Amino acid sequence: MRRTRATPRATTRATVFAATGVVVAAGAGLATAGLGGGGEAPAARGALPPATAPIERTTLVETRTVDGTLGYGTARTVSGTGGTVTWLARAGTAVARGRWAYKIDNRPVPLLYGPLPLYRTLAGGTEGPDVRQFERNLRALGYTGFTVDEDYGAATAAAVRRWQEDLGLPETGKVAPGSVLVVPGEIRVAERKAAVGDRAGGAILTYTGTTRKVSVDLDVQYQRLAKEGAGVTIELPDGATTKGTITGVGRVAKEGRGDEPTTVAVTVAVRGQGALGTYDKAPVEVHLTAGRHADVLAVPIAALLARPGGGYSVQVVENGRARTVPVETGAFSEGRVEISGAGLAEGMKVGVPA
Repeated sequence: MRRTRATPRATTRATVFAATGVVVAAGAGLATAGLGGGGEAPAARGALPPATAPIERTTLVETRTVDGTLGYGTARTVSGTGGTVTWLARAGTAVARGRWAYKIDNRPVPLLYGPLPLYRTLAGGTEGPDVRQFERNLRALGYTGFTVDEDYGAATAAAVRRWQEDLGLPETGKVAPGSVLVVPGEIRVAERKAAVGDRAGGAILTYTGTTRKVSVDLDVQYQRLAKEGAGVTIELPDGATTKGTITGVGRVAKEGRGDEPTTVAVTVAVRGQGALGTYDKAPVEVHLTAGRHADVLAVPIAALLARPGGGYSVQVVENGRARTVPVETGAFSEGRVEISGAGLAEGMKVGVPA
């Protein structure tokens, strides 16, 4: 059964988390965790507890679950520079280099890859890094006979005319702004912003990348849990899980409004896209691993007793008698807590509520 989120934002779930010797319990009273309180007196020295549990030697993994959104990332807008929209790809269509997502005046506007927009006309005599970027694309599309460099020469113009002929475009040998769309890589049409017949003087469509990822607005107090390259588990809306890797952690915090926390943006790449089904803009849960504590002694959290002067103890039960042993706490994970103290050993029994 899916658990209900506390808020629509990326908030942490009510879990128990600890720094050494400190318990941070969200959404639960200390009495429910067996830590005293609730008006109950601590167990008397020597009195046998109602039940016992063994001290185990194990590995505890601290985790925290946060809310995220599975989707294709932030959409970017494509705007036209004039003419009439005569064809538009449907939302969800993937478009690769050399293909097109729309036509203006019945002429396709093909995709090219790169970081530089086409901000000027490329023609004979033009020089610069934008020329090299364009020639790399032309070569990747299978056109040859020119050198990929920063000079737009006659050989490049000849290759461009061949390319334009194949696209059914006027064979000018020049490439003008608005005649191509330069994007970082293959895109997915997110939304049509115009309709066939509209003037192409404003927004035409929005697009994203073609790979789904998870976006998390992480409370800054938990930023230390998100490290680039760290693996995470992603729980989908239907309860299925898949693996992911943190690929980005924002450097600039976003201040929350009102009671909302200050957050940083965390991006998670999903390893198996096929496991995601058709989910888009879907709420998911991301399980972050805070740390591993190997070869430690652990007991149920309910075994902890709050000491009057601060700190905790456990009731060790041996030979039909109980004795109280002060302990230092460490990691908390899945209902268990790391403990250390004089005379404690694996296999001993400690008191717990019935």
